[in-house]
Amino acid sequence: MNKITQLFNIKYPIIQGGMIWNSGYKLASAVSNAGGLGLIGAGSMYPEVLREHIQKCKKATDRPFGVNIPMLYPNIEEIMNIVIEEGVKIVFTSAGNPKTWTSFLKEKGITVVHVVSSSIFALKAQEAGVDAIVAEGFEAGGHNGRDETTTLTLIPMVKEKIDIPIIAAGGIATGRGMLAALILGADGVQVGSRFAASIESSAHDNFKQTILNVNEGDTQLTLKELAPVRLIKNKFYNDVQELYAKGPSKEELIALLGRARAKKGMFEGDLEEGELEIGQIAGIIHEILPVEKIIQEMMADFEIASKEKAKFEF
Repeated sequence: MNKITQLFNIKYPIIQGGMIWNSGYKLASAVSNAGGLGLIGAGSMYPEVLREHIQKCKKATDRPFGVNIPMLYPNIEEIMNIVIEEGVKIVFTSAGNPKTWTSFLKEKGITVVHVVSSSIFALKAQEAGVDAIVAEGFEAGGHNGRDETTTLTLIPMVKEKIDIPIIAAGGIATGRGMLAALILGADGVQVGSRFAASIESSAHDNFKQTILNVNEGDTQLTLKELAPVRLIKNKFYNDVQELYAKGPSKEELIALLGRARAKKGMFEGDLEEGELEIGQIAGIIHEILPVEKIIQEMMADFEIASKEKAKFEF
């Protein structure tokens, strides 16, 4: 066991990212049942929908699972109360100041993890009292850091600054990627894109099939003026770039984005007008597999890579 498997009482140090429109109870419970830590993504759920997913997840697994909560959520107080009422023991927070809710959650006996994109924010999260942090490089899909720091450089920088466990995220979809992250100083990994393309993901099949077709260079981090997000290049992405060419105001970008773009793309399957969020690592994802097989393949790859590492010892 290592720090992460001990912290969450799980078999493997693999955390499933709490991705909006992908991470319902089916995905979270499948990851937990397979030995990782599944997370329900609250960011795309109304409060009562979240409650329903938590209740279904409790019936689908007897193993630990958690909820990922973006703190910019408009119904944040209601969401936090539901988490407590339903007895959730693990919460991952993101997109906000960890000082706002960490003490409140820890007083209720909840393990708290905060997602960061820099060593500065990692320090602030540690000072706020979180139990661990997710350090996410800009290779990751979805909402991201503005500084475009890669996972390869972010993990050792964060490791220099903090004492609490580190979960590496961004560009990790294989056992070899996990081994690399652990060698860099992480204690576990958070995997998003690979699980988005799983059978249990709640994403639309159109989006899952699109993930399989992503090649190197097919995603881009954009919309930094609003909230940086990595998108697959489609019609909506091209519309954004055309607007950028005119030097748009923030208000014009907001008007183009509109409402529910991510839902339209990832959940409803509109591949032209929807927001399609995925990480750069999608370029090596070639099959839609059940979660159990994904984790088995990751761990087998990890074992092989660990043995091969001996070849490079001098």
